Amino acid sequence: MSDFDNREREEVFSKKVRAGKRTYFFDVKATRSNDYYVTITESKKRLEDGVFIKHKIFLYKEDFEKFAEGLKDTVEYIKANQEVVEKKYEFGEVVETTKADDDFSFDI
Repeated sequence: MSDFDNREREEVFSKKVRAGKRTYFFDVKATRSNDYYVTITESKKRLEDGVFIKHKIFLYKEDFEKFAEGLKDTVEYIKANQEVVEKKYEFGEVVETTKADDDFSFDI
């Protein structure tokens, strides 16, 4: 099996999220034994030379619950201690909306 065939087999699901100057990729992949895991990639274009810089973390299914709990607690802390303004990116314009009263939900 070639590397290309192996990569095609590994990719199970992908979600791309554009957020201003950054793009996030949430990818579900499979190990050789067909266990699923998540990769979260942040991609940002460096202004000085146009090169895309990527940062990636791997999240394994045995860690999903603790990761979700930690993310939820962190977001709740920020919302409780600082106004959170969510930027809406549509048609090249930035429109800001206040999201401080919204609940953060991360169901697994």
